[in-house]
Formats: sequence, structure tokens, C-alpha cells
Amino acid sequence: MKIYNTLTKKKEEFIPVNPPNVGIYVCGPTVYDYFHIGNARSFVMADIIQRYMRYKGYKVKFVMNLTDVDDKIIKKANEEGVDAKEIAERFSEAFFEDIEKLKVRRADVYPKATEHIAEIVDLIKKLEKKGIAYRTNGDVFYDVLKFDGYGKLSGKKLDELESGARVEVNEKKHNPLDFALWKSAKPDEPHWESPWGEGRPGWHIECSAMSMKHLGESFDIHAGGHDLIFPHHENEIAQSEGATGKPFVKYWIHFGFLNIRDEKMSKSLGNFFTAREILKKYPAETIRLLFSQTHYASPLNFSEELLNSVNKGLEKITNFYQTINGLINQTDESAGYPQFDVQKFYHAFEAAMDDDFNTPKAVAVIYDFIKEANKLISGEKNYSKNFYADILKFMDKTAEGVLGIVQKEKVSQSDTPEKVDELLDLLIKTRLEAKKSKNYQLADMIRDELNKLGYILQDTKDGTIIKRK
Repeated sequence: MKIYNTLTKKKEEFIPVNPPNVGIYVCGPTVYDYFHIGNARSFVMADIIQRYMRYKGYKVKFVMNLTDVDDKIIKKANEEGVDAKEIAERFSEAFFEDIEKLKVRRADVYPKATEHIAEIVDLIKKLEKKGIAYRTNGDVFYDVLKFDGYGKLSGKKLDELESGARVEVNEKKHNPLDFALWKSAKPDEPHWESPWGEGRPGWHIECSAMSMKHLGESFDIHAGGHDLIFPHHENEIAQSEGATGKPFVKYWIHFGFLNIRDEKMSKSLGNFFTAREILKKYPAETIRLLFSQTHYASPLNFSEELLNSVNKGLEKITNFYQTINGLINQTDESAGYPQFDVQKFYHAFEAAMDDDFNTPKAVAVIYDFIKEANKLISGEKNYSKNFYADILKFMDKTAEGVLGIVQKEKVSQSDTPEKVDELLDLLIKTRLEAKKSKNYQLADMIRDELNKLGYILQDTKDGTIIKRK
């Protein structure tokens, strides 16, 4: 297995720190809102990576943190006039609801920043003792000039960063690039006791403390969105290696942006859809198949047209799976096993996934498998039960077990966008007929009920126009 390592800028053979054990840490959500479909890409691709590691027989410990104390959480709490803890708990619960709908398997550990204050304080004390951290009026900062390897993940050079520093100006810092490890308490903000006075941790130190707590001072894989390379992951390396003197992470994996019209999807730009919104219109398998058809590191342009196209591909997979499920119960025990090399497809699937988790190639293997199997069963359906069982086993282990793209039970298609439009047209026609026959009570009822569902009807000389609220 080879993985492209952001740290070395090349594909490397995957050799775990402590085989057959594999430790994986993924930066999870800051729980202040529903996560958008761009975040969902990172969560789904990380899920596929950990699934494949388990498929290969590794003993995986998968850790995803929840950032439950942060400026965004505090801002949201102030806007709503509630406690920051309430915001964090509400959106943590929403996060778990939505990843379950996306068929993302639960991590082994979901550490929360607020539950690791002791570990965070200890790590900062180590950095301070080594002279890498310094205090200023209750704040503690990391001195980037004290860490020789600063910039090795992002490829950024200190002198270039200093000349065009994309960080806030702060007179408390020795250097504009220095970053906060501990922030002194402000009125109406969550805070904890520390050797530097009451305050709360900086964002970067939280991940260093939590990952090392649950996976050790050196572990195998750290993953996250491409936008986290700098400064977040760069700072994690500086903090962790500065404190321990050991290599922090062996392989760094970064997921490409999900774009809208070639522009990165983000909440700050306002060009985003929440995963929750998209899941109301499309099954999880469609979203997972969409993500799988592009390599995890490449940018992906998102559109509903693309989702509708992917839906058709999903239908082929679903129909095939259900056909085989039906045939397996109609077999003649004396029937033969056709010439069909299932192992060839396992090898091809693994070759694709072993090449830096090349899910587009893996999906292509699954489509080829379906095509060849369909040729056989369309000509002769009287094969042995073992043949159909082997086909289902392949689909269960690869398409479902690794990629999560099989709908084992066909869901009702009544809520697809196309069906919704058909139903709306039918209701408009019914209302028009009611008005023609002077059944105004029924016409008004249809209009009022559609209004409750978020649709506004406007009667014009050219007919009835329907709009979403």
C-alpha cells in the first residue's frame, strides 16, 4: 500500500509505527453549526480510509476530535443569549445524527477539548520548560523561531511568512507568526484554572494534546481538509515535536476542497449547503458515490446536476444487488458454477485502493464486475447458490464494506427532486380543476397546505406559478 504523504510530498509505502496496529487521527468539527457538504467530504473519505485499513486486516484505532470551545462557539452563544456549552452540545448531537445518516462509522474515540484541559496544560508546561513557549499578560504563545522544522509540512519558509504574515497583528507577540497556546479569560467566556491564570486553550494545542493522549507521541496517520495544512497542522507538528523531541506523525493525508463554480465552499463565503439539507434530497449512498468518483486529494465541483447523474449510477448498483439477492433464493442446488473469476476483481479493487486510496479506479472495478456478472445472469439464471453468494460477498466486502455505496433495501423514490416536481404539478392541476368546477374550498385547501410545506402559489394570466419560500 502506498500513500501520498503531504510531509514528504511523495507517495510512500505504508509501514505502520507498530504493526499490525494503525493509529489514525482526523480533525473533526468545531461544533457551532451544522456541518456543510464540504466538511462531509473529509468525514466520508476518512471513513473510507479507515474501512479499507480494517479490510486489509490492520487493527485500527480511529480518533476524531470535537472542538467544543472556540471563538465561533462563543460568538454563536452570545448571539443566541445562551451558554457556550449548550451550543457545543446541541451541534455535537447534530453532528452524530448527520454522520450516521451518511453511513460514516463511529470513531473509536471522540475526544472533546473541554475534557482534556489537564493534558493541554501539561503540554504547554513542557513547551514553557523547554523555552519554546513564553507568557505575556496571562496569555501563552509558541515561539516559532525556536523550532527548526517550522514550515516543513506546508513548504512555507519563515522569512517569506514574516514578510507577508497572514496572521493578526498582536503587540503581545515576540513575532507575528507566534500563535496562542493559552488565552487569558475574557468576560462571559468559558475559562479554566491554569498556572498562567484563568483562561482557555488555543485551537492548535487542543489537537496535539488529544491526539497524543489517545494515540501516543508518534502515530501513523493524521488527516484533515487541505485548508488545515497551514497553520493548523503545521502548528501541531511544531508543538508536539517541540515538546517530545520525537517525530509526531508518519503520514499526513489531506482532502481536496469541494467547490461551487470553482470556488471553495465555505461558510464564510456563504456558498454552502449543509449535509443535512442534501440528505433530505439524496440518499447517503449517492453522496458517498459522488465523493468516491474523485480522488480524495483532488478538488471536486459540487452541483445538484452532478448528484442527479451519480444517482443513476447508484441505481445500477442497487438494481444489481437486489437482482442477485432475488436469484440466490431461486437456485437449483444441482446447478453449476459458471466461469467467472471473482478473485480477479478483488485483486483489481485492492490494487486501486493500495495506490493512495484511488477510489475512482475502485468504483470502476465495481462497475466492471457488475457488467461481467450481468452478462452471465442475463443469458442463464440457473446457477448454483455459491455463485450468487460469491457475488454478494464481493459487493458486501468492497462496494459496501469499504465504500459504503450499496443500498441493500431499495428506498422509496417518492422524495427525489423529480418526483416532488411531478407531485407539485399534479396538485396544481387538481387545484385548477377544482377552481373550474367552483370547488373553491378544495382549491384554497391545496394552496394553504402547500404554503405550510414552504411553497407559494401565484395565479397569473399565464397560469399558476409555484415558488419556494
